Amino acid sequence: MAPRGIFITGTDTGVGKTVVAAVLARLLRMNGVSVGVMKPVTSGCREVSGDLLSDDALLLCQAAAIPCSEDIALYRLREPIAPAEAAKLDGVKIDFSAIKAAFTRLSSSFEYVIVEGAGGLMVPLSGGLLVADLARELDLPVLVVARPNLGTINHTVLTCFAAQQMGLRVAGVIINGMPENPGLAEKCSPHQIGSLCGAPVLGIWPQRNEIDEIDLVDELASWLDAQAETSIVLRELGV
Repeated sequence: MAPRGIFITGTDTGVGKTVVAAVLARLLRMNGVSVGVMKPVTSGCREVSGDLLSDDALLLCQAAAIPCSEDIALYRLREPIAPAEAAKLDGVKIDFSAIKAAFTRLSSSFEYVIVEGAGGLMVPLSGGLLVADLARELDLPVLVVARPNLGTINHTVLTCFAAQQMGLRVAGVIINGMPENPGLAEKCSPHQIGSLCGAPVLGIWPQRNEIDEIDLVDELASWLDAQAETSIVLRELGV
């Protein structure tokens, strides 16, 4: 049986992929699902006592209530630039077979595994290999995280089109950070994205201003758990 899971990507950096991944991990855990998480490549890690730490991976693990192992955060890179370049500066080669082996080990321990990519699908990881190639290597459907404001229609449709052209199944789109009082662009974007990107809009998540990320994760997970359509969303994600 193929492992159950989802690969989370974004239309760009800074759209909230990590929060979305963490919220889904917390939501699954709240619903009794044994969930693993994975942030295989992180650039821009902080150094603590000589070790590089992935804050993204740590948040995912906190949401899933599991320890952060080497398999979860395999490649931790120092500079906040494209992973292929950050790895070169660190003298590291990102090996897809090592990531696949770590994913397989996690899949044997958990019912469902959430994998967060780095940036968008066209971000280079190693040589000519892209984030999209890694999603294909792991044989996972893709969940696209998009922002709601001006420009998002183009970015989201392009991301979904590129994914489909590369043989990836797009499970859906989550529009993250909808303001309480949306402008005209924010009001129009969900309908256009749902009509044009060839995948369903699985959620329009509200903008929150909490300082602490784990508080934000808890609040959004509780909000989602109370929504009647959440069971349909989880079904679309293969849970």
